[in-house]
Amino acid sequence: MVLIAGFPAGPWGTNCYVAATAPGTECVIIDPGKDAAEGIAEVVREHRLKPVAVLVTHGHVDHMWCVAPVAGTYDATAWIHPADRHLLANPMAGMSPETTQMLLGGNYEFAEPDDVRELGDAQELELAGLRFVTDHTPGHTQGSVTFRTPYDREDVSEVMFSGDLLFAGSIGRTDLPGGDHPTMLQSLKSKVLPLADDIVVLPGHGEQTSIGRERATNPYLQDL
Repeated sequence: MVLIAGFPAGPWGTNCYVAATAPGTECVIIDPGKDAAEGIAEVVREHRLKPVAVLVTHGHVDHMWCVAPVAGTYDATAWIHPADRHLLANPMAGMSPETTQMLLGGNYEFAEPDDVRELGDAQELELAGLRFVTDHTPGHTQGSVTFRTPYDREDVSEVMFSGDLLFAGSIGRTDLPGGDHPTMLQSLKSKVLPLADDIVVLPGHGEQTSIGRERATNPYLQDL
């Protein structure tokens, strides 16, 4: 079994996840967005965990706001696709004018963590005793990725952290800088549709779902 704790953080309600093999072990943090640091610290304390890696599904500010401080606090390695790496230090480049306007008035400074490593398509990572398979799924951003990890239960073969690629009943927007709708549809067709129905999907926003449920009910997948 895999221990997975998740919670929505910040004004965008971005889901941040903490994954480990068991309490009292090393762990991996996925998508620490705005205001996620306190929630992460609470999960780490409750389960006596040691973060060793921060995985970023894409470089939008609501998913990477706390990457540098969290990685620095726990001396953890940050992982991101090279096409989105520039957003770690300059997240404004991936924002809409509305989001930029919302953040005006604050003095925000962003920088890369001390230890950043780049992800590739179909790359396998062994972190905190867990195995993650990375799939490059551009469309929402050029460097969007998903992470899949085995889940040893009879009715669940894997868990997929889908970022803003796939939601319950919907998909990620493609109208922000770096987004492209035809590319998004191709990512869904080539990276999502071939997956097994029993895979649980933990998205960047909203409730969890499954590949089978989305294949049967998600209009964007049905159109493919």
